Amino acid sequence: MTSQIVEVARDWIGTPYLHQASVRGVGCDCLGLLRGVWRTLYGAEPELVPAYTADWSEPQGQEALYQAGLRHMGDVTGTPLAAGQVLLFRMRNGAVAKHIGILSSTCSAPAFIHSYSGHGVVESPLSAPWRRRIAAQFEISKG
Repeated sequence: MTSQIVEVARDWIGTPYLHQASVRGVGCDCLGLLRGVWRTLYGAEPELVPAYTADWSEPQGQEALYQAGLRHMGDVTGTPLAAGQVLLFRMRNGAVAKHIGILSSTCSAPAFIHSYSGHGVVESPLSAPWRRRIAAQFEISKG
């Protein structure tokens, strides 16, 4: 399943960034990428995603993405990184986790696939600054 997750995520590379969208080749944000990969693997999404702001309820301190990850995926935080894992990132210390990526490689040049404003879906190196921002690791599984 791991190689299939990465293969499906790579099919989204080049999709433009579009907040709240989840359509391969048309537009998506980081959650939209994960939603699209989920639909390809399992069909229907596990729950309806309500409208959300780009700040992901940061002013209120709500961990919406983290809680959704716990509801629908296996929490493997603290285990060795493995291709196909969903990574949840905090963009600053003390902030809510509000960015998602899918780990695509753990070999000599670890990388992850994600979507962000101004770039769309790309595969980026999992550099030290990104590694420090990892708040949680999940395994995609139909929960």
